[in-house]
Amino acid sequence: QVQLVESGGGLVQAGGSLRLSCAASGRTFSTYAMGWFRQAPGKERRFVAAISYSGGGTNYADSVKGRFTISRGNAKNTVYLQMDSLKPEDTAVYYCAADPWGNYYSLIGNYWGQGTQVTVSS
Repeated sequence: QVQLVESGGGLVQAGGSLRLSCAASGRTFSTYAMGWFRQAPGKERRFVAAISYSGGGTNYADSVKGRFTISRGNAKNTVYLQMDSLKPEDTAVYYCAADPWGNYYSLIGNYWGQGTQVTVSS
């Protein structure tokens, strides 16, 4: 069982930045493909970004390329999402996901965090 706890959400003005963190339980974090999804009100949950076990491979949704950066610290069992140049359409609940031995190009989310709210005001 993998437990994921997100933090770092909040309210920010358009053009601003936020950094989300996701702390994972377990001693095999370095074998998890990790990622972030988001869900806006009334919409389905959508992929945002993913990262490979080592951190050497990353994958982004087109809507966030060039603005968001995913990274991980395996020594701290943590994955991060640096969000810059935020737009009102980035407003959503952001969820951390983990796929043990998964593929960062097709992350499905075997495990999920509880979500953290990000609100971008115009």
